Amino acid sequence: QVQLVESGGDLVQPGGSLRLSCAASRSMFSLNSMDWVRQAPGKERELVASITSGGSTNYLDSVKGRFTISWGNAQNTAFLQMNSLKPEDTAVYYCNAPYRGMDVWGKGTLVIVSS
Repeated sequence: QVQLVESGGDLVQPGGSLRLSCAASRSMFSLNSMDWVRQAPGKERELVASITSGGSTNYLDSVKGRFTISWGNAQNTAFLQMNSLKPEDTAVYYCNAPYRGMDVWGKGTLVIVSS
């Protein structure tokens, strides 16, 4: 079974931090890349961060300096460390990875930034 499972979403106050995790099923190993994508209410999905197998990263301008994407030890888990969170970061966060010709998506984890 090929699947991605996100976790770590929560309600957090502005200025707070969260760490999101994306775990790939055991059948998915040595992923080539991973993206974190978010969708806020009433808005289109936007690419937040991406990482390649070599560790190269890219970020949405609005999260640069606040968010960090990284791999776990086995490179079938990815993390998104989110610091200095703002209300506009409120969204469902999805991880997405290409795997053997498939575009695999998780079901998402909800992040709410509110006082």
